[in-house]
Amino acid sequence: MFLSLLETEWYPILFDTPSNIARSVAIWLTIAAVIAFLACFFAFKGEKRKKFARYYGIGAVIYACAIGVLFLVLSFIEDGIAPILFYPLLALIVVLAGGALTLFFRRDKITYIVIGCLAGAALIASLACMGVNFSWGNALINNWLTDEEGNLLWDQVNTVGLYVSAALLVVAVIAAAFLCGRKDKKGFSTRSITFAAICIAMSFALSYLRIVTMPQGGSITIASLLPLMIYSYMFGTKKGVFAGFIYGILQAFQDPTILHPAQFLLDYPLAFSAIGLTGMFANTKSLKYPQIRFALGALVGAAGRFLMHFLSGIFAFGYFATIQPVWLYSLIYQAGYVLPDIAIAIVVGVLVFSSKTFVREMERRAETLRVFTTPAAPMEEDEHVATCSECGAKFTYSGNVAKCPYCNTPVEHKADADNNSAVNVSKTE
Repeated sequence: MFLSLLETEWYPILFDTPSNIARSVAIWLTIAAVIAFLACFFAFKGEKRKKFARYYGIGAVIYACAIGVLFLVLSFIEDGIAPILFYPLLALIVVLAGGALTLFFRRDKITYIVIGCLAGAALIASLACMGVNFSWGNALINNWLTDEEGNLLWDQVNTVGLYVSAALLVVAVIAAAFLCGRKDKKGFSTRSITFAAICIAMSFALSYLRIVTMPQGGSITIASLLPLMIYSYMFGTKKGVFAGFIYGILQAFQDPTILHPAQFLLDYPLAFSAIGLTGMFANTKSLKYPQIRFALGALVGAAGRFLMHFLSGIFAFGYFATIQPVWLYSLIYQAGYVLPDIAIAIVVGVLVFSSKTFVREMERRAETLRVFTTPAAPMEEDEHVATCSECGAKFTYSGNVAKCPYCNTPVEHKADADNNSAVNVSKTE
């Protein structure tokens, strides 16, 4: 395994092709941008820091989408990616880039609906085109592994082991998602769908910034899974697992290594859906600091992803274990890229969650306040407690008419017959 790792292509110092040159430059540029952000963020104070973080976030979204478009174009030119895959993906990234920029300046219900519909249509088109492409022509053959003589390795796959593993892990991930998210009664809204699409697109774009790619699949990237982790932390495990599932399918666009349908399920949709479990400790009040809640959830998600790849390596890729037991080969191989990839994402995530400005921004934008609920201060006589009908946020206000401080939805006070402090919040016509 270690020899294989040494023989891989290290992209930060690889300048042999236009795509590798672009990738190397983008990696170092990204590292420099992160360092510059941290330096400026801690240098600024108060309102200047908040304004800086806001506009830097806009720049980060633009940068991530530009990276995605650039490498899609290079893949189309150099690797001959099929047009049926290229154009839907390009449209998806462009829609999400435009949508993300729009949301920084306009965040009303109509905007969320329009962006969500456009992003959903582009995503469905991309998945449909992928299914068509991988089901006909030479694309199917080209995605099955062969030995040195060109023979398909289908007969060397432990089909029973793959199907049993996939079935059990599907049940386990779904059960964990619903168990951890049992208090989240809200379904998908236009806001959560829109944010999911943006986070999926950012993770997909950042996945092109590979530090190293392993011989039989898998790579170490620059925190490409962090947007998905943050989404799960904000919106809960159920939505996070779904977003990870979609992202895993999209990963099959990039250098797919598909030997068996169940192996595809383990290595792509299921492996990345486990990342959606990052938000499982977000509402654990005994853990005081958000950095700890995030890191623990990310470790659970990482363990789930590692387990998927580990079982896939045993039952699908045992052919490559020549001098060691299959389980040991899979253990070492998967640890060689999964653990560093997750470690980078967790370290960057902890730094991000160390920002009080970032945590407050999540509090303002999250669909529910389950994560960030703090003990309420004593109420004044003229204050009322309300629950916003639009975003579900609980807050206090004075008077008869107010606005939700998180989504700006107009609300009105309606006292019930028994207690004038009881309110029912609804949109003002």
